Amino acid sequence: MIEVIHSDHAPQALGPYSQALKVGGFIFCSGQIPINPETNTIEATTIEDQTRQSISNLRNVLEAAGSSLSNVVKTTVFIKDMNDFAALNGVYAEMFGDTKPARSCVEVARLPKDVKVEIECIAAASGL
Repeated sequence: MIEVIHSDHAPQALGPYSQALKVGGFIFCSGQIPINPETNTIEATTIEDQTRQSISNLRNVLEAAGSSLSNVVKTTVFIKDMNDFAALNGVYAEMFGDTKPARSCVEVARLPKDVKVEIECIAAASGL
């Protein structure tokens, strides 16, 4: 059974996709960009603030599914400029704490709304 996950505390999908799907004990979150869900705008300008907002959006989607960042098992990070990698890592480590999910990070030519970062994840639906 596939359950569609939706949070009003995360940006609405920009296209024909779901914020997340819960399937077989896992939550598959679509990529989150640094849109502030309260204003539906991109307010963050630095890689640090954009990373923080993107992960906050993921956290809110996971919480709507009954999970949390501590249950994330895999992330994929899309970054506009690999020169921002160290700064992104600092915020990433701060927000995930002791949780160290498997991760891929790739530099891309362009992201939606010309943001600096997009992050997607897979999480366990309940505690690991």
